Amino acid sequence: MTQALADLPIWVVAGLVAVAFVAGWVDAVVGGGGLIQLPALLLGLPADTPVATISGTNKISSFAGTTSATLTYLRRIRVDWRDVLPLMAGAAVGSAIGARMVTYLPKEWFTPFVLLALLVVGGYLWRRPTFGLESHRRYEGRGLAVRSATIGLGVGVYDGFLGPGTGTFFVILIVGVLGYGFLEATARAKLANMTTNIAAIATLAGHINWPLGLMMAVANVTGGLTGARMALRHGNGFIRKVLLVVVAALVVRLSFDLVRQLAG
Repeated sequence: MTQALADLPIWVVAGLVAVAFVAGWVDAVVGGGGLIQLPALLLGLPADTPVATISGTNKISSFAGTTSATLTYLRRIRVDWRDVLPLMAGAAVGSAIGARMVTYLPKEWFTPFVLLALLVVGGYLWRRPTFGLESHRRYEGRGLAVRSATIGLGVGVYDGFLGPGTGTFFVILIVGVLGYGFLEATARAKLANMTTNIAAIATLAGHINWPLGLMMAVANVTGGLTGARMALRHGNGFIRKVLLVVVAALVVRLSFDLVRQLAG
């Protein structure tokens, strides 16, 4: 049974709604809103709340914000569906595989690898100030479709299995592998992340705290619209700065998780 909204203190509900707004803003600009929202739900909901309820409630809020941000981007950024559809298809398949992997592989195996990847990415971004500021598409036709699907599959597996920073990984790989600028990459990342959220919601629908999730969804949408408009107004340079901050925050968060894991 999911936790009833009336059983939660009003200050907890208000705090979670406020966090959802901030998470929506961050997620719309560069991804990684789950880094903020998921820990808040873990802290705010009672200790006996099932993991499926926490994850599902997080996803319903994230999906709403991601969808609104996606529509905002699509009104201004032209996307080539020949690379976006394979990306989304790969993301859906990968998310399903990742969700199944939870029952077979220990999650603690993933933290060191993800942390290492983020350190490499963060260092690369820091040393390459022009990375992602302009669009230089490297592939066309089948080569583009195959690489897009592979990115979707790989990041989708991570999202289904672990999750934090999924949108950030999508952006980095779309820029680094396919050669898009940050704005174009972010629009594509939103579509892929929306796909993984739909798959998760379909799986966890019976566990979601719908009243709380819908309240957080409204706040996430508001934050998402605000973030997307700021990104479109300020361009690739602004997104790069936010991306560096989010990568640094992910490194700190995962380092803390790894230290706690080793100490335990």
